[in-house]
Amino acid sequence: YQTIQENMLKGGISGRSAKGKRIHTRAIHNIDTDIKLNRALWVMAETLLESLR
Repeated sequence: YQTIQENMLKGGISGRSAKGKRIHTRAIHNIDTDIKLNRALWVMAETLLESLR
């Protein structure tokens, strides 16, 4: 969880867009966005845990 969180905050994660183009994430510099990201990651982790039970 912490590794994912750190990588999301730093940015630079490679991926593909819906159209198939290569994309890279940007670093997060805004505290509000940081809080929203942390909340979303926590909800995803809880959902995954519940689905494994």
